[in-house]
Amino acid sequence: MAQPPHVIIIGAGPAGVRCAETLVAAGLRPTVVEENRRDGGQIYRRQPDNFTRPYATLYGTEAARAQALHTGFYALQGHIDYHPNTLAWNIADQQVHVACGEHASALPFDALVICAGATDRLMPVKGWQLAGTYSLGAAQIALKAQACAIGRRVIFMGTGPLLYLVASQYLKAGAHVSAVLDTSPLAGRFAALPKLLARPSVLLNGVALVASIKRAGVQVLTGITPMEIAGDTETGVQGVVVSDASGATHTFGCDAVAMGYHLRPETQLADLARCAFHFDPETRQWLPEVHEDCRTSVPGVYLAGDGMRVLGADAAEIAGRLAAMAVLKDFGLEVANGHLLQLRAQQATMERFRQGLAKAFPWPAQQAAQLPDEAIVCRCEAITAGELRRVVCDMGAQEANRAKAFSRVGMGRCQGRYCGHAGAEVIASAAGVPVEQVGRLRGQAPVKPLSIAVREEKSA
Repeated sequence: MAQPPHVIIIGAGPAGVRCAETLVAAGLRPTVVEENRRDGGQIYRRQPDNFTRPYATLYGTEAARAQALHTGFYALQGHIDYHPNTLAWNIADQQVHVACGEHASALPFDALVICAGATDRLMPVKGWQLAGTYSLGAAQIALKAQACAIGRRVIFMGTGPLLYLVASQYLKAGAHVSAVLDTSPLAGRFAALPKLLARPSVLLNGVALVASIKRAGVQVLTGITPMEIAGDTETGVQGVVVSDASGATHTFGCDAVAMGYHLRPETQLADLARCAFHFDPETRQWLPEVHEDCRTSVPGVYLAGDGMRVLGADAAEIAGRLAAMAVLKDFGLEVANGHLLQLRAQQATMERFRQGLAKAFPWPAQQAAQLPDEAIVCRCEAITAGELRRVVCDMGAQEANRAKAFSRVGMGRCQGRYCGHAGAEVIASAAGVPVEQVGRLRGQAPVKPLSIAVREEKSA
């Protein structure tokens, strides 16, 4: 009998857990590498052991799904090789390079399923470097993992379902929400309705969420344009200035801002695995090419969950199962075709809903062209929009990596995660070219900073 394939799964969120579960059910023992201390991913992030908040408080309408995922992963513990608190920082030569504490090692694989999840997609605004400015994801982590708010008076600004979800979670926790400021116009949501109705229950939950925020007395403005996060380096954030659809200016006082423009897939590991990418005009970003059942352009490498396409937690569970079935089929193992077809049909519904979200909550690309020269684009390296425009106009740097080399944009701790998309829009606007012509920042190892104390363990 042939040796069963050695499968590595990166990520123990919804996609990773369901992928591992499907492989274990087929008789395999996969290796699961998880950067955090516990499973659940960002959406179902676990609270610390000494916290006792019930699931309904932590996860709201998703409490049952969160509990089912956590319970399912607990049942897998004796059937997988689990590496928590472990960063997958490189992929090369059919190996995943990982680091845990001060120890690094390389894990060989026959099949690799990357379930890296997503991070906030951010558009800079003047003053966003001030203390008290957070991404929506960071604001959510503070609430879930530390039971604290990011400020006494918080403004939520950006667009997308996460904007309203985190604002409602703050209200439910007793925090003061000063306003919710959405860059997307209401008209776009009506235009997106035919596709959003692919998942009517999710749509209704979203409508109810917005209604609950308004009932709490929170001002909700749509179709706004962020102008400035006001404050200074001594005291941090003091307020937000926006203009509305009519051009009128509004100023809101606050001591913290949570901002985000939907999400972007974490694609650095897919890039290091040499997966092909394509430009998605709907969301104006480069995404990995994904073929049937989560297969990539590289044999033996699969993508699942929001690291493939941002479809949400329940869709990530479906993708995790599909990726596992693709692994099984590709290695000649049995798969239930009826179940496979059912999952594909469910995924198609999720994809239609995703397209609706992209239309309802568009990426505000035009804001990049409107950024004043003094506005910081890259917070890690303090690179301004003016400096980025200078390397484009004076040095001819019309490609993302060339502009990075000349200006250092994207060279900091986040490695372009938070400035890469906006930086490309600034370059495209200054050069007068389509943003897809600017290209994308190439992934580099390590994908996240490593301690200088890390030492690689050599096998005997």
